[in-house]
Amino acid sequence: MSELIDANRANWDDRVAIHVASSFYDVEGWLAGPRPLRDREVEALGDVSGLDLVHLQCHFGLDTLAFAHAGARVTGLDFSGEAIRQATELAARAGLAERARFVQADVLRAAEALSPETYDIVFVSLGALCWLPSVETWADQVAALLRPGGRLYLHDVHPLAWALADDDVRIEHSYFQEAEPYADDGDVTYTDGDGRLEHTRSYEWNHSIGEIVTSVLDRGLRLERLTEHDWTVWPRFPWLVQTAKGRWEQEAGRPRIPLTFTLLAVKLD
Repeated sequence: MSELIDANRANWDDRVAIHVASSFYDVEGWLAGPRPLRDREVEALGDVSGLDLVHLQCHFGLDTLAFAHAGARVTGLDFSGEAIRQATELAARAGLAERARFVQADVLRAAEALSPETYDIVFVSLGALCWLPSVETWADQVAALLRPGGRLYLHDVHPLAWALADDDVRIEHSYFQEAEPYADDGDVTYTDGDGRLEHTRSYEWNHSIGEIVTSVLDRGLRLERLTEHDWTVWPRFPWLVQTAKGRWEQEAGRPRIPLTFTLLAVKLD
């Protein structure tokens, strides 16, 4: 398993420079401001001023720093050393270094890496869980990192959308968590950034909605909300159309299917 995670780390190290330079992330535009949280995050989490937030699998930290800009004290964690380096530089450029720190570590050992710190919010954003072989081990980390009364915010790709073929509404991959991963050798990323990946091999695992929810509940969290969305943030399928900045939906006339989901849970006292 460590060889698979090492391959994923090398793949994501390659992605960082491509993503930082892409218009998809628009780093220079973000630095120029404004830098607001997304409406869905504000509606779910409210005012984050003065709260401690950890962003697991933070990539190069744009979402992490948006919370710092909103007044939270933030920690971003990612297994890519290049991502952490870029995130630390970005925090300094944004004038947010005093409220943001970035740590390189495997998310499945996050509680150990960040010990003894605990947090008011664990934040996990799109494209996260599919890189992990065990959603149960991930949930162990979430529970260990949250303070009593702390909240988990998870917005991720819907496992049904992950299981579909790229070119048709047809199940091609397992909907459930399996021991054997899906291996990919693509040399481009989901952004419009120039460049090709040198380390093309990567491995992914799907996790069903039931497996995700149960893993959270089994570790002492109470489910507050589970919402399935008929939109995503990039053209995952060729028939998706852009309806607003950062939102892609199915074209008119097609049956709606879930593309992403949001889960909000609170750790019991």
